[in-house]
Amino acid sequence: MTPLPSGLHLRTAGPADLDQISALLTDRGDAADAVDHRLVVEDSDAGWECCAVVVDGDRVVSTATLLDETLLLNDVSIPAGQIELVATDREYEGRGCVRALVDWAHRRSAARGQLVGVMLGIPYFYRLFGYQYAVPIRPSRAVASVPATPEELTVRPAVAGDIPAMAALEDAAQRGFDLSMPHSPMCWRALVARDGSTQLVVERDDRVVATGRLAWLSDGEAALGEVASADVAGAHALLAWSVQRVGREKLTVQERPGSLAGDALDGFLAPVGDGDLSCYYVRVPDVAALLTHLAPALSTRLRGAGLEEPPGELIVSFFREHVRLPYVDGEVGAAIPGGRMQAPGAAGGAGVAPDMIAPLLFGPYGIEGLAQRQPDVYPGPQRRLMSALFPPVRADLLTFYVP
Repeated sequence: MTPLPSGLHLRTAGPADLDQISALLTDRGDAADAVDHRLVVEDSDAGWECCAVVVDGDRVVSTATLLDETLLLNDVSIPAGQIELVATDREYEGRGCVRALVDWAHRRSAARGQLVGVMLGIPYFYRLFGYQYAVPIRPSRAVASVPATPEELTVRPAVAGDIPAMAALEDAAQRGFDLSMPHSPMCWRALVARDGSTQLVVERDDRVVATGRLAWLSDGEAALGEVASADVAGAHALLAWSVQRVGREKLTVQERPGSLAGDALDGFLAPVGDGDLSCYYVRVPDVAALLTHLAPALSTRLRGAGLEEPPGELIVSFFREHVRLPYVDGEVGAAIPGGRMQAPGAAGGAGVAPDMIAPLLFGPYGIEGLAQRQPDVYPGPQRRLMSALFPPVRADLLTFYVP
């Protein structure tokens, strides 16, 4: 138990806290959040150790949960953490409860070997804790028209036995992206059991050929997302079933361009509205450690660019710190960390503002696009090498909640 100011304490949650946490999540969010929390902490892959609470005596006044995730960047697996199910009693807002819980989550994440934090969250707030807007969230679009559904297809809610088929369909849909985050086994189990959304499958001859997720919003509205299909007809069946269930005016669909299902549904959706700049938050606590972990992906990019560079090193300064990336014969070595470097161009290096690290590694612009948008991002004298190692990234993330 960790003491906090004003007589509060932070500790790992336990079964005796379930009712109070459920009441807090329901009061500050939705009753479905309480169900989600129970599904997570009672899952064998997560357990109560993934949840912490701030208490005032025996009263739970704030809570947060850290989910284990895995990012895949060009086939390199990156252990990651995602903070979810955050809530604070109104009487205790502004007393540092969330900051203490986020610090706990970051310590737990580091202890578990996680190199990245990724999350959904309210605008701006989590930038206070080192998170950066990095990966665009696919916009949701209204339904313009409804496709016909072949008679041989059946749409139904998914059950636990469908998880392997659904996971295989999602894996196939994500192969076309540079960066992906699949659902963890724990998350799949929760998705078929929770009541805040309905996991759907489409069957043909008793074989699952498509899947998607219908998230229930307020006032009877719903959002269809994470549509993955082995063929065009399966995607059409999911949209038609969802319209029949919800109503065309109350349904939106999260687009997924670059996937078979996304392309199949595109012609039935209204144009994207203006001004939607929503992004996933990403946090990189140790850029040198992450770049070392990503050396195989960087090496693949270097070889793919066909640059015949003599052995050397690439300097990338984040101003408060810098790294040197050695390379030889198309292989990028472990990042060598260094201290402050305020004028990397003079040393033959590139400059990247600290709050642009996550966008550089995981965002849609790459070094060239960021340099056009940010005056404190520049590729430096080794521009071709920087462009090869840090290109634009196309991403598809599956999170516990549909954004």
